[in-house]
Amino acid sequence: MIHQHPLAYLLGLEGVALLRAFAGQHDREFVQARLAEIRTLLAAADEFGDGGTAWPISTVDGYRAWAGGYDRPGNQLLDIEQPIVREILDGLPVGVALDVACGTGRHAAYLAELGHTVIGVDSSPEMLAVARSKVPGATFHEADLHRLPLPDSHVDTVVCALALTHVPELDPAFAEFARVLRPGGHLIVSDPRGRLGDVGLPIVMPGPDGRPGYFENRSRLASEYLAAALPLGLRVRRCEEPRRPDPFVDGDGVPPGAGGSPPPLATTGTPPNIWALHPFAPEAANAAYRGSPAAIIWHFELDGAG
Repeated sequence: MIHQHPLAYLLGLEGVALLRAFAGQHDREFVQARLAEIRTLLAAADEFGDGGTAWPISTVDGYRAWAGGYDRPGNQLLDIEQPIVREILDGLPVGVALDVACGTGRHAAYLAELGHTVIGVDSSPEMLAVARSKVPGATFHEADLHRLPLPDSHVDTVVCALALTHVPELDPAFAEFARVLRPGGHLIVSDPRGRLGDVGLPIVMPGPDGRPGYFENRSRLASEYLAAALPLGLRVRRCEEPRRPDPFVDGDGVPPGAGGSPPPLATTGTPPNIWALHPFAPEAANAAYRGSPAAIIWHFELDGAG
């Protein structure tokens, strides 16, 4: 289990902001404002409550809860990741394409539009139901990405988007991708880069029993992907680390263009929603998140063509 306290997040933002100032990115006035804000936050500590505890849940349970709204507009990570992945896909030859951890089929649908024969694999029945309705001409399997239900050297392209962040080790997943790829085939992998630098904050949501639950959201070093890919004969064709928008939030703590109001701050013994906390320290949030990558996107090609 994990315990998340609202002040732990807010003071963490202030701390990162002050470290950036210490490194020369901000002036004395900024530093004094952050120190004053910290004093204000500490003086109002009781108003934030004591935070709350969350218990581990599976990704199957987590994505069950997300299936109905995953594709709704306004998901900043998807808005940043998707255009780059599609640009890569636009340059690949048409063939048999596998969308691993396909979710609601957003990349599977694009692959089908490009003319590929599309296969999708996901462990969430609820996400697969959305994908099947979206891409009726594709073939979908309910399966784990570590045990793909395909023979060796079967596909020309593998896409795995925003999923490896949840697996404990990269090596088995990459080995399975390489197994089903034909020589000269292409692998496109995208992953979140953590929500604050390289700190992979867990994803918290209601669990199947109604208690707060969480699953891992690992933020890995680029070298970890290379260590898993290169020994398999996967060669790097491209790597992108798109940055978050700047400013990260407006003065009211809401992301630019998002509209509406921030969610209410719960102080009744549940983990805090970080988007409810940004209004208490928008300048610190912007300074902490400025320049940090939202995702990492890889294009690999498997040796052996021809």
